[in-house]
Amino acid sequence: MSMSISISPAPDALAADALAAADFERKLRARDKTIEVLKKRIQQQADGSTTSSFALLEQNLSLGKVIALKTEEVERERQELQKALTDLRQAQSQLLQAQKMESIGQLAAGIAHEINTPTQYVADNIGFIDLASSSLMTLLDKTLKVVEAARASQPTDGLVAEVDAAVKKTKLDYLRRQIPEALAQSKEGLEHVARIVSAMKEFSHPSNGGKELLDIRDVINTTVTVARSEWKYVAELETRYADDLPQVSCMRDMIGQVILNLVVNAAHAVADTLQSGVREKGKIRIMVKRAGEQHIAISVADDGGGIPEGIRGRIFDPFFTTKPVGKGTGQGLAIVYSTVVDKHGGEIRCDSEVGRGTCFTIRLPLSADNGEAPCK
Repeated sequence: MSMSISISPAPDALAADALAAADFERKLRARDKTIEVLKKRIQQQADGSTTSSFALLEQNLSLGKVIALKTEEVERERQELQKALTDLRQAQSQLLQAQKMESIGQLAAGIAHEINTPTQYVADNIGFIDLASSSLMTLLDKTLKVVEAARASQPTDGLVAEVDAAVKKTKLDYLRRQIPEALAQSKEGLEHVARIVSAMKEFSHPSNGGKELLDIRDVINTTVTVARSEWKYVAELETRYADDLPQVSCMRDMIGQVILNLVVNAAHAVADTLQSGVREKGKIRIMVKRAGEQHIAISVADDGGGIPEGIRGRIFDPFFTTKPVGKGTGQGLAIVYSTVVDKHGGEIRCDSEVGRGTCFTIRLPLSADNGEAPCK
């Protein structure tokens, strides 16, 4: 967790940048109001019969000076705002990376357990096969002695009796059944470990800020594998993909983080409903389909407790969380919103009913050209 804390921007810095932008907008409005008042005053005096040309010229010069000063001030503040916005973008990028590293840190224990379980039974199976191999080698040696005696036309009765005893001791029929099963189980366990390691490697790989065409199903399957320890004890997770899904232009690591945040949130929502002991597991469903010609829709639904209506309008606000202190940072859904809307020009909708569950639906443009502004 220390890694994520060291690179995450301070909330005060983000608040200062937001205040700078608001202050700049306020000064712009004040400038426009001042100019409008001066213009009205000049117009009123110009319409009066007692206004002299000299007075009108003097007022015009004064207005010109005011406009020049205000323009210079606005330009200076525009440059300051540009710098503040640049700093804010850098802070957002650092915050995303920090949240990603925090997620990996939180998942580390579960991933270690996911790897340890198959590794343990692979080790047990190898130990069993090692003992079985020793017994089989002893049986083979005795059998070869019988063959050698028969080839030399020597008595084999005693040797055959030893082979029979070795066969009985070795439990040959049992080994014939168990060795193939142990090998198959070990192979399955090693493949499971390989999938987890590959998923972690792919999930952690940065996209360097650039979009690429990719199969969204791969991103989702990888993320589901990485987050398995978060949901497998509390819910059955189902994925449904439409047959006509095209490739999507997006940033792999950012969209992976979005899916991870939504899946983990769904798992936590389901887990909260299991404490009463009414049911053993809930359900999480991920569905992907086309949404018109230019977009796809990704929905992550759970049958947890739902989101109270009074806070639904705040769930995407930075630092807003309903979790106890130390359990949530309030950044998960804020980063989801920023990634989908600001970085990919998409949109996100939340449908929730208390006691029934929640469904987050994301619409992403298929091409980078459609990702410059929120889709409608």
